[in-house]
Amino acid sequence: MPLVRIDLAADTTEATAAAIGDVVYAAMTSVANVPEHDKFQIINRHARDELVYPAAGYLGVTYTPSIVFIQVTWNAGRSVAVKKAFYQFIAEGIHAKTGLRKEDVWISLVDVKREDWSFGNGEMQYAPTE
Repeated sequence: MPLVRIDLAADTTEATAAAIGDVVYAAMTSVANVPEHDKFQIINRHARDELVYPAAGYLGVTYTPSIVFIQVTWNAGRSVAVKKAFYQFIAEGIHAKTGLRKEDVWISLVDVKREDWSFGNGEMQYAPTE
């Protein structure tokens, strides 16, 4: 059910982009209990001036032009502990697989209801039972 949007600098290699997507998917299946094969990702590359972040940093975190924005839209209901573990898994995994700084891994979660999805055919596959 998750939809992942990954926004990267234009000069990010294909291998790095794929590794980031793989780490996010691994976090979803191993930490957030997302079903296997539920991998829907949109990866966009942007010119440097299209990735905007505070040059002085924010909340004690500084960023570089290699910043990666990850937005995950998924079903609501996961605990704060699961979300914290999810963030850590992704930041550490991306760093380990690509060498990107953990500080440059920016993540946002968007919680939605189960009925807010259609996986095709104009159907509400997760329709509430009446």
